[in-house]
Amino acid sequence: MEIKPIKTDADHQAALEEIEKLFDAAPDTPEGDRLEVLVTLVESFEEKHYSIPKPDPIEAILYYMESRGLTRRDLQPFIGSRARVSEVLNRKRR
Repeated sequence: MEIKPIKTDADHQAALEEIEKLFDAAPDTPEGDRLEVLVTLVESFEEKHYSIPKPDPIEAILYYMESRGLTRRDLQPFIGSRARVSEVLNRKRR
């Protein structure tokens, strides 16, 4: 595979296949350098085309609580009083 900018999904797939072949390449070798360049190109393409937005902080806290069976009371040692926890989760306090 010739190293070139990744512009299409086919280019992306070909680069991923090449990375898989070179995955165990030793650093500071021609294969290791090729791997490093391909990884950089793939990261750039994926950031542009498949970026994942950062989650809303309150939604992330609520998800974490729900997935682990936690209650608002479980946040009190970290945030403060029951009222402060409520203010934070209701977006009235930062």
